[in-house]
Amino acid sequence: MATMSSVTFDVYRGSKSGQPIRQTVTCDLQPTEVYIRITHSGVCGTDEHWLHSEIALGHEGVGIIQQVGANVSSFKVGDRVGFGFIRQVCGVCDNCLSEWDQYCPQRRNYGAHDHDTGSFSTGAVCDARCVFHIPDGYDSASAAPLLCGGATVWTVLSQYDVRATDRVGVMGIGGLGHLAIKIAAAMGCHVVVLSSSESKRDEAFRFGAKEFHVLRTGEPIPEGIEPLNHLLLCGSAKVDYDPLITLMAANGTIYPLTVDSSPSSIVLLRLIRKGAAIRGSNVGSTKGIRKLLQFCARHDITPQIQQYPLNEGGIQTAMQTLREGKVRYRAVLVGQ
Repeated sequence: MATMSSVTFDVYRGSKSGQPIRQTVTCDLQPTEVYIRITHSGVCGTDEHWLHSEIALGHEGVGIIQQVGANVSSFKVGDRVGFGFIRQVCGVCDNCLSEWDQYCPQRRNYGAHDHDTGSFSTGAVCDARCVFHIPDGYDSASAAPLLCGGATVWTVLSQYDVRATDRVGVMGIGGLGHLAIKIAAAMGCHVVVLSSSESKRDEAFRFGAKEFHVLRTGEPIPEGIEPLNHLLLCGSAKVDYDPLITLMAANGTIYPLTVDSSPSSIVLLRLIRKGAAIRGSNVGSTKGIRKLLQFCARHDITPQIQQYPLNEGGIQTAMQTLREGKVRYRAVLVGQ
């Protein structure tokens, strides 16, 4: 029987006060796991939800493999890899064998090591099935935000029948929205941006948009917008769905991609008359993220990032900047 080895690294945990706390942990490397030295970590809005918990923070990690478990054959020491929100899957059910392992009933977001796995850290231990090769030549700092933010919009654009001939709306130019514009444009879609700020018009066109319209809460829908086949909601989670339904083509679909636990009001008759749908979407699947990384490398798609040191001060500054809505458009922590 092979002997398991132990690995030791530091993680930054949340705390009841909301201040990140550095802690040293030791894990036994299981036969199907790899140990990664973290070089970069994306900072996601979801991290704000965990900041007052006591788990290791971060779920957009990129780094270099330092050790591999006895049963791992898909990676070797020295490989540059990434991992996202999903850390462990069953690997055998119908979900895992298709594109839908983000819905795997055995999925765990923190893997065998529970609260010790995160990308705000010096290292991480992950199930090798949930780890991804970073394409040669693709920058590690750019790869990190793709592992959750990019994967979130990629799931919609790649798995929900979006076609190159479709009019794809993107509401909100931020961490998710700017990536949605770039990816949808590279797919050949006619991208229509809806923004509350006229100041982002030029950026939207640089990212690949074909149309730009200012749409503010409580104001009438701008005239002259042709119907949308798909609409990705990438800004505030608190939106008024009824005017958005009027923008949709027959059988069009709206995708809310930001988190809100409060109820939303919808006039069902308007939805029914259009044959429209409001469809939920989970984090990216492991198969989907592999395809996303290849797609972005092939089309030279990179997120617009701001970099901070991967230490307590850098985490606090990045999170505060994100909280204030001042990140343009994804924050990335860089290790020493």
